[in-house]
Amino acid sequence: MVYANRDEAVKVVTAQEMREIDRITIEDYGISGLVLMERAGLAVASKVREFYPDKKVLVLCGGGNNGGDGLVAARNLHNWGFKVNALIFAKKNALSPDCNTQYQIAKKIGIPVEFRKDLNERDVHGAVVVDSIFGTGLSRPVKGSLTRIFSLINDSDIPVVAVDIPSGISSDTGEVLGEAIMADCTVTFGLPKRGHLLYPGAEYAGRLFVEDIGFPAKLLTSDRINVDMIDREMVSGLIPLRPKYSHKGDYGHVLVIAGSKGKTGAALMAAKACLRSGSGLVTLAVPESLINIFQGRVTEEMTLPLPDDGSGMLSSKAIDAILNFAAKKIDVIAIGPGIGVSHDTEKVVLELIRRSSIPLVIDADGINSIAFSAERRALSEIFRKAKAPIILTPHPGEMSRLLKQSAAKDRMNTAMSFSKEAGTYLVLKGVPTVVAEPEGRAFINTTGNPGMATAGSGDVLTGIIASLLGQSLNPVNASLLGVYIHGFAGDMAAKGKGEHSLIATDIIDSLPDVFVQLLDR
Repeated sequence: MVYANRDEAVKVVTAQEMREIDRITIEDYGISGLVLMERAGLAVASKVREFYPDKKVLVLCGGGNNGGDGLVAARNLHNWGFKVNALIFAKKNALSPDCNTQYQIAKKIGIPVEFRKDLNERDVHGAVVVDSIFGTGLSRPVKGSLTRIFSLINDSDIPVVAVDIPSGISSDTGEVLGEAIMADCTVTFGLPKRGHLLYPGAEYAGRLFVEDIGFPAKLLTSDRINVDMIDREMVSGLIPLRPKYSHKGDYGHVLVIAGSKGKTGAALMAAKACLRSGSGLVTLAVPESLINIFQGRVTEEMTLPLPDDGSGMLSSKAIDAILNFAAKKIDVIAIGPGIGVSHDTEKVVLELIRRSSIPLVIDADGINSIAFSAERRALSEIFRKAKAPIILTPHPGEMSRLLKQSAAKDRMNTAMSFSKEAGTYLVLKGVPTVVAEPEGRAFINTTGNPGMATAGSGDVLTGIIASLLGQSLNPVNASLLGVYIHGFAGDMAAKGKGEHSLIATDIIDSLPDVFVQLLDR
């Protein structure tokens, strides 16, 4: 993403929030809609001139203000010497006032403008297409001739520059509404929209440019916008600094409760990720029947054998042993990777939620154990008894089990409503990962790649977040920095290993370079 005049955290808006910014800019500040339209169209034209200087240009317009932006772009390109044609897919008497103004100007300046219902291959041959048909206001599925038009554009080997958001993409969820145009790049205005960052919208948008068209800065940084983008500028300052006079006790002691018969690797990866993320001490708590397996594989980590049920899984008798050990030495408890699901693991997880005064990071089978319990009681009943902050890190399948329904398409609102209802911090893993806090704020991560869809990747994230929490970051900052570092390490690993061959331990191996790069700034 390229962001104009970037100097602080970037908000991410819904279509309604952007409309409100438009309205206040026009009504309260006196900056007319035509002025905003002129600047938007100029920004689009500038990108076309920069990337496609030798192409003829076909501007596809709707009847709303997005179409007006396209007509301004057409006029500027025409003035710069480009061969430009504009097609409007709306009735002449249905144009918005500002779009109609731009249409009248385009006619007077000599730009060929047609009102059309369809498109053919001759229209698009050899052209760069500027898509200004719908913009962010679309809320219903695309139907009729427009589906054929969008398919023709997508099937043609032509570059596309989208105005604000590719037509057919939901600005709020990133969903494809029936059919959508696949853009090479998108020029949006003021702030990125959720649909630019959520998939599949992010893929349809291509390279994203966020342009300043004159909205008052106060409106773009308002705390009333409750979603932010997690990027390098946001997280670099969150990394805990290390005074020269310090020792391992200053950097947290994490207790990782993980592993069961057949799932020892999950425990080892979570613990190693803790250490690679800066933890001073890590103790790996595992079923006692497996302790010899772990003793032969750990080096820097310490181990704590816990009572098991005779099958290589935790027994409910482990609860007191965990709490007693934690009360003396531990700053953070991470539980879940590879522990399996049974009535005993359910009891262990629920008792830790109810009795632990130490922050908890709960992942994998820890979450599945909660979902197992939630079949008989409300989630709010489970979490309202907690004495310490809790971070849950479900993947979409685990989230579905918690909600007792299929994974929602609207990842943002799902995460935000769950976090608020349960009173927990939520890291909803996926593409992209979303962080939500009980106070109603949420964050969208910008790192990561498909190669990270591999066994153990989530266990590594658990270790990273637990480590940062133990280094005195608060739960939301530990989550934000954790998901960014995790994705960044995956991106670095993919550069050397490729996405197909990437495995979870490659992510751990890349963590040192990630910290070096972020701290170098």
